[in-house]
Amino acid sequence: MSLIILAAAGIGLWLFLKPKTEVSRPPIVAVEPVGTSDVNIYGEYAGRIRAQQFVEVRARVEGYLEKMFFEEGTHIDKGQTLFIIDQKVYKARAEKARAQLLKARANSQKAERDLARIRPLYEQNAASQLDLDNAEAAYESAKAEESVAAADLTQAELTLSYTRVTSPISGYVSERSADIGTLVGPGGKSLLATVVKSDSVLVDFSMTALDYLNSKNRNVNIGQRDTNREWEPFVTVTLADGSVYPHRGLVDFASPQVDPATGTFSVRAEMPNPDHVLLPGEFTRVRVLKDVRTDAISVPAKAVEIERGGAYIYVVRPDSVVERRFVETGPEAGNNIIIERGVAAGENIVTEGFHKLRHGMKVLPQASAPSDSTATR
Repeated sequence: MSLIILAAAGIGLWLFLKPKTEVSRPPIVAVEPVGTSDVNIYGEYAGRIRAQQFVEVRARVEGYLEKMFFEEGTHIDKGQTLFIIDQKVYKARAEKARAQLLKARANSQKAERDLARIRPLYEQNAASQLDLDNAEAAYESAKAEESVAAADLTQAELTLSYTRVTSPISGYVSERSADIGTLVGPGGKSLLATVVKSDSVLVDFSMTALDYLNSKNRNVNIGQRDTNREWEPFVTVTLADGSVYPHRGLVDFASPQVDPATGTFSVRAEMPNPDHVLLPGEFTRVRVLKDVRTDAISVPAKAVEIERGGAYIYVVRPDSVVERRFVETGPEAGNNIIIERGVAAGENIVTEGFHKLRHGMKVLPQASAPSDSTATR
């Protein structure tokens, strides 16, 4: 029994004399000061590309299709000949009209000479008033017939010109819609091909009513160009492979009213397409500036945690104690999030290492690389 008592006393003495465990050091956390900057807020919307011009090439006269002068799917120029329709009938009509004009012109000249002979005879009382009236009427009638013949020739030549079918615009031509030898025109197949102008294209998309109204309230009225401001409402689009199209477009139309079925505004942008990468009918993602925040507070998105109670961040006080603070977040801006309420400029927030933190804990703050608060999304 005495041995047990001595052993217990020895253990107690050892525990009393054992060096105290060193107090753990505060965790090291990366911090970043909160600043303000002007932030552009972008919205992304589903869009569809369409051709700026889509023209149907149709036969305006009836006849058999004789020749084709283009390669399907290639680029053609405005005024380039695409098809020839059988010209024989129309050439004959033009020649007949030309002959009729020559005949009418000869009759007119004869009537003019007759009138010139009658007038002096009438003045010498060698011709009656009736003779003069008949000569004048014959001359006026001959001149009118000449005008009619000239109009008939113009019409015949115009109709003949329609047998040579040309492209009304420059662009890419489709495959032919009628084969050589087909009867085309009013009594046959009139559509011959289509031409699409794709040097520039239009992109249609819809903005929510809230985004559109916010853009107006924030002086970012995308539907109105303003020569006094330093920027225009540019847009960018995403290609099918997910890459961003290198050329920017410009909003050139915004609907003056809300679509009652969808609650959205229809918006249109014109995009340059020099390499013909954007294809009409293709769907895309449209990115457009919808808001500009002046002196906005934004923090790295990685610094914001979200739970049921809302979003919060860790703020490091001057005494190096962290404070868990709930904040009201705004829209995202690139890698950052705008903070509407809850943190002030100049305060330090934790950007890394906050997962091991608790409210009121002492920390060792360490400056982190500053984030780009003006990054956009």
